[in-house]
Amino acid sequence: MDYKKAGVDIEAGYKSVELMKEHIKRTMRPEVLGGIGGFAGAFDLSKIKNMEEPVLLSGTDGCGTKVKLCFLMDKHDTIGIDAVAMCVNDIACSGGEPLFFLDYIACGKNIPEKIASIVSGVAEGCVQSEAALVGGETAEHPDLMPEDEYDLAGFAVGVAERKEMITGENIKPGDVLIGIASTGVHSNGFSLVRKVFEMTKESLDTYYDELGKTLGETLLTPTRIYVKALKSVKNAGITVKGCSHITGGGFYENIPRMLHEGVRAQVKKDSYEIPPIFPLLAKKGNIDEHMMYNTFNMGLGMVIAVEASDAEKTIAALEAAGEKAWNVGEIVAGEKGVDLC
Repeated sequence: MDYKKAGVDIEAGYKSVELMKEHIKRTMRPEVLGGIGGFAGAFDLSKIKNMEEPVLLSGTDGCGTKVKLCFLMDKHDTIGIDAVAMCVNDIACSGGEPLFFLDYIACGKNIPEKIASIVSGVAEGCVQSEAALVGGETAEHPDLMPEDEYDLAGFAVGVAERKEMITGENIKPGDVLIGIASTGVHSNGFSLVRKVFEMTKESLDTYYDELGKTLGETLLTPTRIYVKALKSVKNAGITVKGCSHITGGGFYENIPRMLHEGVRAQVKKDSYEIPPIFPLLAKKGNIDEHMMYNTFNMGLGMVIAVEASDAEKTIAALEAAGEKAWNVGEIVAGEKGVDLC
């Protein structure tokens, strides 16, 4: 008996590392010390000496049951973008700059080419967010999970000047809410999605006229990364007073997270474009409106609060950065929460 016969192929692990190195190279920043393969990722923090009050920010998350679709479609090169996005968007939401990222892949069987494909997506997400991929772990778990399945999660660290952190403490009635477009379902609500649509290769390969592509292509569209978008707003001289990353819990859970007691958000449902996947989900699953807005991002991946006088300038900065953005509502006095009107 040896480790390979027990279900863990050490040689496959070595091959996976070799295959992923070319992707990891794309993410390097000058601050990264050493190469891949050490026991810890090293990142030089000398630059923060020039900051007045540097604050480290961190985020960790996974992709939920969206990975189930990857198994069915045998497509693994974009789910890594989702893993990065879920972490770095939270850091950006607090006013931080992501510095580095680490991934964790647990699999039933280490198939080097598949692992490398997953990491290629992680690397792409890191490139989009300008974060370095400084390390990770691939754990082979025979008997714990099926050979053709895996789970993916990640962890990111960023930094912000304390005075530039987005806290929501200065939000006041009259401030405007700017919504930034999502790319679709992102990485939340897939447990419900998988109950609405039949999860078979045939179903996912079905073309829908209203989607303009297959169901699988639509659902696997990666989560939008908003790091550069928020940086463009900051560089335009605009103060973002509050920011909500619309993830699990939709509007009702996430928008109030940027508010303090005494202010309330009012969002106009008809003020922006809702991607066709959401009406299709509601119709196919007979899902009521409240549940849709309490589960999905409904077309807005981020909602930010700015001074009313900065609204047009904010939208212009976001559009210049390649984003779609709309004035979607305002802040009013009232009990902390959100109204859809």
